[in-house]
Amino acid sequence: MERGIVLKSTGSSYKVLLEGGNITDCSVKGKLRIRELRITNPIAVGDTVLFEIDLKNNSGIITEVVDRRNYILRKATNLSKHSQIIAANIDQVFLMITIILPETPVEFIDRFLITAEAYRVPAKIIINKIDLYKEDDIEKMKYLEAMYTKIGYECFRLSLKEQTNLETLKELMKDKVSLISGNSGVGKTTLLNSFNPALNLKTAEISDYHKQGKHITTFPEMHKMPFGGFIIDTPGIRGFGVVDMKKNEIYHFFREIFKISKYCRFNNCLHLDEPGCAVRKAVETGDIDFLRYRSYLNILDGDNDKYR
Repeated sequence: MERGIVLKSTGSSYKVLLEGGNITDCSVKGKLRIRELRITNPIAVGDTVLFEIDLKNNSGIITEVVDRRNYILRKATNLSKHSQIIAANIDQVFLMITIILPETPVEFIDRFLITAEAYRVPAKIIINKIDLYKEDDIEKMKYLEAMYTKIGYECFRLSLKEQTNLETLKELMKDKVSLISGNSGVGKTTLLNSFNPALNLKTAEISDYHKQGKHITTFPEMHKMPFGGFIIDTPGIRGFGVVDMKKNEIYHFFREIFKISKYCRFNNCLHLDEPGCAVRKAVETGDIDFLRYRSYLNILDGDNDKYR
């Protein structure tokens, strides 16, 4: 029995990296049983798997997925009752956002961050394309930077044209398994090409009509970096639907809301219109940013369609 890490998953075939550095194409025979999740992809990038060598076809047959240290989920695009594992066994996630071309909605950011929070994956934010920003864009960038830094999320400004913060990001990702995610067109694949030009990954221009990115990365894929470690590149996500969060626990994953909620009059406060709600008072005084509170309300409403 061989053991390896899944570098790429297309849903029917898998590229698996062995400990010695060789890569084997693998498939799955029959249904692989994953007990705890209703998911569309039982095997994900980052999974450690056990497989048997099929000498006849010079490939492998996966027989088992080793227990995951962690994973990050999103709602499957067409199956509202099912989820999709974006990646497993990751050390950290970097959410790449842009102020323009395309604009990343605040609610998209918050949905991603609370999902990372729920699955205990440390998250950081990369603000890309800063060389393109005009005065109004810079003001918005500074506002978002201040808002997320205040609640404990590190933010890094990035310009690939001017090489801003490129070395800082390399140092943060060195010898770790990092996931880079974000909506389409924010520059994830271009960043990977900057880290490792030998990858020569395909990129595309932003659509002039919609001012949104085009999906070029089709499947999540893990790439080895010359400075040590691995980076998982994901398909551009148009939106992000949160998974399996009960109404009374959603606020647990908004750091600042959870922190202040202990001062609410009622233990089961949902921070809507209950008397003695410390969270709503904090929104009124500006201690909790209204944009974050608005994201919380929308998620509480179950308004997932726009962000799936």
